[in-house]
Amino acid sequence: MTSTEEQTIDPAAPSPGVAARSIDLVKTYGKGDAIVRALDGISVEFERGRFTAVMGPSGSGKSTLMHCMAGLDVPTSGQTFVGDQEIGKLDDAGLTQLRRDRIGFVFQSFNLVPTLTAAENITLPANLAGKPVDKAWFDFLVDQLGIADRLDHRPSELSGGQQQRAACARALIGRPDLIFADEPTGNLDSNSSGEMLAFLRRSVTEFGQSIVMVTHDARGAAYADRVVFLADGKLVGELIAPTADSVLEQMKNLGG
Repeated sequence: MTSTEEQTIDPAAPSPGVAARSIDLVKTYGKGDAIVRALDGISVEFERGRFTAVMGPSGSGKSTLMHCMAGLDVPTSGQTFVGDQEIGKLDDAGLTQLRRDRIGFVFQSFNLVPTLTAAENITLPANLAGKPVDKAWFDFLVDQLGIADRLDHRPSELSGGQQQRAACARALIGRPDLIFADEPTGNLDSNSSGEMLAFLRRSVTEFGQSIVMVTHDARGAAYADRVVFLADGKLVGELIAPTADSVLEQMKNLGG
């Protein structure tokens, strides 16, 4: 046997430059004849310093994949990693620390604390972790996001676009390894949506951020470097350097 034949590949070994990945990820709901396979053996990698969109028809498993890979939900089987850290091997305290220190979240519903001001919402992750806030980075974020004059307002006093910008600043304030965005523009008008997507794009290009965004919007997906497509809980294709037209064509083929 040659030295080449003697080499083995460890499927759990991280590839260089991978922010998050899954190996044979399965998530089922229900039992017996009523069982639903929301994820059916998905193996996927999300590159560091890249903007990846996840698309597919309704019920394809997009949000379930994101929730499992972010440690918000527990897969039925398979493995998920953030960098070289296997999420399934973490206890509750370790999982909490991972989500707090290494992952940022932007949700469609904003998820701002209604009793806190915009500034307090943005710095909440750092405050909960007992870490100092980088004032220069904070000032840069709120200036770039156009909410520097709204920092003393509570969420009810902000527009939807302003709330989502505050949520985006909160996700970025700790410079996490990875940001998961679940339909981040779903509750925004077209103007606010475009501004948010442009900022996420800049976060990757200029700040080296890694972003995974679940979306149903082909125009939004066109801001990404790569789009991966799901159908019936399976990974069924991808596009590099997508355009709105190429995404729409792929979705048409999937029946989405």
